[in-house]
Amino acid sequence: MLPHEISPDLQQAVRKLRLTPMLMTLPERLRQFRQKQVPAEDMLLILLSDEVQRRGQEASRKRAVAAGLDPAMVLDVWDQTAKVTYDRALLDKLATLQFIEGHYHVLCMGPVGVGKTFLAHALGHIACRRGLAVMCESADKLFKRLKAARLDQSHVAELRRLFAVDLLIIDDFGLRALDSMETSDFYDIIDERHRKGSMIVTSNREPAEWLPLLADPLHAQAAVDRFKNNAHDLVVEGESYRSRQKPRM
Repeated sequence: MLPHEISPDLQQAVRKLRLTPMLMTLPERLRQFRQKQVPAEDMLLILLSDEVQRRGQEASRKRAVAAGLDPAMVLDVWDQTAKVTYDRALLDKLATLQFIEGHYHVLCMGPVGVGKTFLAHALGHIACRRGLAVMCESADKLFKRLKAARLDQSHVAELRRLFAVDLLIIDDFGLRALDSMETSDFYDIIDERHRKGSMIVTSNREPAEWLPLLADPLHAQAAVDRFKNNAHDLVVEGESYRSRQKPRM
């Protein structure tokens, strides 16, 4: 129930203007305005700024959901005491998203469990907050989905979606070998996004180790060469980060 100091007429006006979420913070704001004797013009600016911020946060949240990002994987909750090593200066630079502005890629590489996926998702969340289009998917699900898309004639449309986003995140690439169709899709994604769009790829393997996993040697060489020579290498090493996320009593 809303506090009594918000009149029914004000409540109705706010709802008609589709500003209903403002009612949750309005009572506290009104108390602050009265206590500090805030001028009317400043009151209006503060209330509208609150709404602008709320809408921005909601838009960012929706972009992150549409992108397939884990809501818990944000840099604010990254455990700085985790026993992993990486180039902190590089991560700070990547967080500015200059690599997206320059159409560069990021290869987040290291052993199982050190937080590669976490960091990739965290950079994706930053991009969403900047208003950029992001898509995130595991390599296995991505290539299976593209293969299935050939059956219902939606393959071209699916590839166009992958080409169109500002940032494409492919997680856990290189866990298994790709067949000829999957290799072709991988080549098309790398080729189309080369110098046009950015990617973050997480992998337990170095790019040189990808070559035997790809079915077509020519496509493999071309794709890997384009990617690795246009990518920042964020190498993460150490103990499994997942142990920090283990449930405690």
